[in-house]
Amino acid sequence: MLKIHSLIRNKKERTVTIKNLNSYPDVLNVNDIQEILGVGRRQAYELVASGQFHTVRVGKRIKILKVVFVRWLDGQERKEISSGNK
Repeated sequence: MLKIHSLIRNKKERTVTIKNLNSYPDVLNVNDIQEILGVGRRQAYELVASGQFHTVRVGKRIKILKVVFVRWLDGQERKEISSGNK
């Protein structure tokens, strides 16, 4: 089983702390992305709209598989796209 972590920036010390992502559901929403990355609402929506990782729209809702997001965060998703292996 893969261990999944998120990075949370400590603004005061400018260090990175690891937080366990197991508490997040398997299917994330934009609010989850915002919380995981520690960015604002606008930045989270811009990232999701950028097409850097696969998203699904269900009505007005935007859903992202946690596994896909973590691969992107780890840099694996971009490599697969650029090499043509999806």
